[in-house]
Amino acid sequence: AIIGAVSDDGKVRVMGMGKSVSKGVKRGVVLNIEETAAAIQEAVYQAQLESKLTFKEVYVGIAGQHIKSMKNRHSKYIQSADSEITQADIDELLNDMHNIALDAGEEIIHVIPQSYTVDNEGGVKQPVGMFGKRLEANFHIVVGEISSAKHIFKCIERAGLKVKKMILEPLASASSVLTSDEKEIGVAMVDIGGGTTDIAIYYDGILRHTAVIPFGGDVITRDIKEGCSILHRQAEKIKVQFGTALGDAAPEDQVVSVPGISGASLK
Repeated sequence: AIIGAVSDDGKVRVMGMGKSVSKGVKRGVVLNIEETAAAIQEAVYQAQLESKLTFKEVYVGIAGQHIKSMKNRHSKYIQSADSEITQADIDELLNDMHNIALDAGEEIIHVIPQSYTVDNEGGVKQPVGMFGKRLEANFHIVVGEISSAKHIFKCIERAGLKVKKMILEPLASASSVLTSDEKEIGVAMVDIGGGTTDIAIYYDGILRHTAVIPFGGDVITRDIKEGCSILHRQAEKIKVQFGTALGDAAPEDQVVSVPGISGASLK
């Protein structure tokens, strides 16, 4: 959990942070309401303690293997007498995208405009104020399971909080770490978490693709646990203490000793 304050220049200043063991969640999906709510409470308590601030509304990230993204295109004819495009025209296209047909049990999380075409002029990023008879837009749409979102809302409420807005985690991470220049020249943001790996790809300042892969650092921990026949907490400690992202940087002759359980010999 992170508490932040928006400064005069529009940047967010971190006031406090808190963390807890992610119990009740597997690969970004809530499997135990009570355990997840308790973990949220602990993380929020630590953040409030550090910042000396209290709050009731939160922005919450959503991920998981149920998340999928799609592209869609929609158009409309401009009805104003002088053919000037207004924000109302943009909003109409956005609202229409929120009403597209989905599979049973799914809902739209985000509708993100990518680019517009005014008459035959493509690649328009901001069409408001332009003149034309026909406005067309390309959208990036993020879809998730209704039940997964409801589980998150319930956990937040059990923790004594209220969800102000739900955000796809790759988008939140990208907004936090990527600069406008990086998004312009092209960049892939890869956030490897415990249960999922989040991906957001930008080019020409436009979000091109998002994905949530249901594999993360826990896969490595599980491999160490099973390969060495040790406890999960021991495997996690070995991964964090001795692991390296670059195989060439790891010493080939390093030996790691693991304490035995209940008096058993070292491994």
